[in-house]
Amino acid sequence: MECFCRMKDADKIKTETFVWSGPFAWSGYENETGLDSIPDVEGVYLWTFEYEDGYLLYLAGVTKSMKTRFQSHSRTFKNGGYTVLDMGAAQKGIRIEIWHGWPSKENEKECKEAFNADTVNLEKLKNQLYSMRVFILESSDKRLRERMEAALMHSLVYSKESWADLADRGMALNGVRYNSEMPIIAKNIIENKDVKKIYGLFDE
Repeated sequence: MECFCRMKDADKIKTETFVWSGPFAWSGYENETGLDSIPDVEGVYLWTFEYEDGYLLYLAGVTKSMKTRFQSHSRTFKNGGYTVLDMGAAQKGIRIEIWHGWPSKENEKECKEAFNADTVNLEKLKNQLYSMRVFILESSDKRLRERMEAALMHSLVYSKESWADLADRGMALNGVRYNSEMPIIAKNIIENKDVKKIYGLFDE
């Protein structure tokens, strides 16, 4: 198919069911939280925090190896490269930054030194990683992973819900769908029956 036509090809659109597993603990916090370790698989991952009767989506990402990717995330956090939030506010859906990350290559060293020199930053970071709950969609399809990540983040960023302001902006995302690709109606299911809802994870 060279180009999807909404009128001509509408009957070809299929619904696919995606099963999310979790919540898992952030790597290194399994004993403190009592949650399982993140499995080392290919797929899409969600960073969430406990919120009301479920969990609140903060960020979606993709990887070929959860183990390698989360090791990288942990290093970047500890170097001051990522935003650190006030968890009390975050769990109410309110974004209050303790530390604004995203250093440029030019000031990376200074950023790391400044971040690690402040014990408040370090304690707040530990609290954030302890509070993080990770959900995973296992998938070996690279393009499907990219589309799911982009769809979730676009939906979150443009949501009119007040809690959507918690989400990080400015991510470099591949397009939700190329015009040559068939649309997918995604039906998301949470494997753990004790998890009532992930706010920001669309049902369909």
